[in-house]
Amino acid sequence: MLLLGIDIGTSSVKVSVVDAATQKTIASAAYPDTESPITSLQLGWAEQSPEMWWQQAQQAIGLCNSTQKYDPKDISAIGIAYQMHGLVLVDKEQKLLRDSIIWCDSRAVELGDKAFDAIGHDVCLSHLLNSPGNFTASKLAWVKKNEPEIYAQIDKIMLPGDYIAMKLTGDITTSISALSEGVFFDFKNNSISKEIINYYGFEESFFPVVKPVFSDHGQVSAAIAAKLGLKAGIPVAYKAGDQPNNALSLNVLNAGEVAATAGTSGVIYGVSDDLTYDPQSRVNTFAHVNYSEEEKRTGVLLCINGTGSMYRWTKNLFGSAVSYQQMNEIANHAPIGCDGLRILPFGNGAERMLNNELVGVHFHHIDLNLHTQAHIFRAVQEGIACAFRYGVDIMRENGMSPTVIRAGKANLFLSDLFAQTFVNATGIPVELYKNDGSVGAALGAGIGAGIFNNPAEAFSNMHPVQLIEPTSKMFEPVYQEWKGLLAQQLNILQNKHPHTVN
Repeated sequence: MLLLGIDIGTSSVKVSVVDAATQKTIASAAYPDTESPITSLQLGWAEQSPEMWWQQAQQAIGLCNSTQKYDPKDISAIGIAYQMHGLVLVDKEQKLLRDSIIWCDSRAVELGDKAFDAIGHDVCLSHLLNSPGNFTASKLAWVKKNEPEIYAQIDKIMLPGDYIAMKLTGDITTSISALSEGVFFDFKNNSISKEIINYYGFEESFFPVVKPVFSDHGQVSAAIAAKLGLKAGIPVAYKAGDQPNNALSLNVLNAGEVAATAGTSGVIYGVSDDLTYDPQSRVNTFAHVNYSEEEKRTGVLLCINGTGSMYRWTKNLFGSAVSYQQMNEIANHAPIGCDGLRILPFGNGAERMLNNELVGVHFHHIDLNLHTQAHIFRAVQEGIACAFRYGVDIMRENGMSPTVIRAGKANLFLSDLFAQTFVNATGIPVELYKNDGSVGAALGAGIGAGIFNNPAEAFSNMHPVQLIEPTSKMFEPVYQEWKGLLAQQLNILQNKHPHTVN
């Protein structure tokens, strides 16, 4: 019995076909080869076309099928993972009304801050577990305020994965996990938030039917099945945001377990069984994939917007003639601390962990007679690792004390240098696994379709491929200097607009 996982990423769409009996990946494919475009009409804006995601998903499924390693008709369930917090709007004919305002878009920060003050900090944090910030609810409020002609045509609001499920099945559903990531969910009342609905003036009819994450979200239509070579009626049995799904793919489901990823963005995601929140909303709490009214499992998420995107930018400007693997090899020629070169890697929108400041990327202490390409490549990796350490310390302030972090051996964790620097910076060992988001989505589909009796069965054959432990305390002075430079930059920004500081 085969399972299909679809991962709607910011850079590309990846699909995997997994054998449910062995949990082994039979085939994988991604589309496109180059990174997908992000439209940025103004500073801090970021949009993508949902129709682009759908076309990419179809192409990736076709590429996977073309390997001829399996019969597509043997696929029994589909799971979808997707970039979180994006706003997708459709009318009554399920036609798109505009491009999606995606996760790293910062245009709604001011609206979210006003909602935080108006609704009340205590109410927002105790009921929503977050400030409205620039999450999906505030993005919808931006559309209402600035594009009333579009707002008037809305039938349903969705997240990116909901749109792909709709294209596959014709059905539109959501989940508590999805509602919480949009900051639409009231954890205390276990319902859609009346405070958010009433404050922003949203119509409750905008929200699709709410189903568990692991459940039937519709069946693949006959027309789409014929187009993709699948059987009609296959259930879409799982939908989750990329970070809860990444945690699932690493079997991070129980309180105290922690996952990390360093793709386009960087994330630390820890599971809790408390309705916990950060008073400054620097980290955010959402319903995990296994959240229920009886067992309130939440995911505490720390996000750094620009990790893989920072490394891609570095490659484009300083290493266009070399591969990422060669960049990592070149970086090894520079010493720890890069002879004083420090980089702040915050150039992909407002950073929630920095109180929604637009810090930007900053290079410090460049010596034109000393620093080389190797220094640049290593300093970027060190700067990203320092950003992770800064975030881990915020997680520690909020009661998370990880003794080990699980991560997929992908993206920046493919670099042995970055992985070791991450571990030395945080002081926390890392277990690396081969699973990725599309594999996690496939296994999630198996859970949702009842092919696995429980999540533990879905990961019974999963084992780490590498354990990385701290080897040196030499990085601590590097981090402390980096932290001081960040504090200086934040002081400059906060003196410009002190009202933004919580």
